[in-house]
Amino acid sequence: MAEYIFSSSQHFSELERLQTLERAFDPATEQRLRSTGVSANWCCLEVGAGAGSITQWLATRVGPGGKVTAVDLDTRFIQTLTLPNVEIISGDVRQAAFAPGTFDLIHVRYVLIHIPDVEAVLTQLFSWLKPGGWLVLEEPDFGATRSADSTTASGQSFDRVNQAVIQVFADRGLDHEFGVKLPGLLQKFDLELVSVDSDAHLANGGSGIAKLMKMSTQQLAQTYLETGKVTELDLDRYGQLADDPLAWAIYYATVGVVAQKLRIS
Repeated sequence: MAEYIFSSSQHFSELERLQTLERAFDPATEQRLRSTGVSANWCCLEVGAGAGSITQWLATRVGPGGKVTAVDLDTRFIQTLTLPNVEIISGDVRQAAFAPGTFDLIHVRYVLIHIPDVEAVLTQLFSWLKPGGWLVLEEPDFGATRSADSTTASGQSFDRVNQAVIQVFADRGLDHEFGVKLPGLLQKFDLELVSVDSDAHLANGGSGIAKLMKMSTQQLAQTYLETGKVTELDLDRYGQLADDPLAWAIYYATVGVVAQKLRIS
């Protein structure tokens, strides 16, 4: 895996970013998870637990007879979770050694886009599912990103920042449009795609998604500048647009897939 792009972020700024992400996207995630019927005694895997909100939500759903295993490269924000039915594993999911057919449910949000050899990881995830088990994946598509008005200086700066984002993905051997490719990749497995949706996050400044992307851009400012696609002025204007309630943009789209492993392969 290429080094996770936020791995060097300062503790409090990264925690704030992750918590902002959770507030913005947990409602949609919880809806997808509920559609699987997740309930008491299920065994679940959460890949990329972040600040731990979905891990805690799943732990409540499966109850004392169930178990949630949370895997993350950076577990600094979930080490305080002391729930008896939660196990925390620090490390790369590709090095995890779960037995085939271990989990009733596997959830991954905004992780696979950072992995170059993603098909190998999907193969692992599929093998870890029980027959009839559920896979809930949520991944971004930055190909959908654009400002609502590219005739303004701030809109043009917004679009240039997006070009820097695209370049960063390319430089790391990653696909900035991975989300839209995800359903096709899953069709290679013995899975029923129960639901597939794409949510283009059209939002105005000051919204949760705008705050999140402003935080991400501030943390990655030097990385974006090094692409040569943006200037300091572009980054400043991006932040101003993200604060302006009258300024609208599609920050990216999230592709969500809920799939069930066939009981007979």
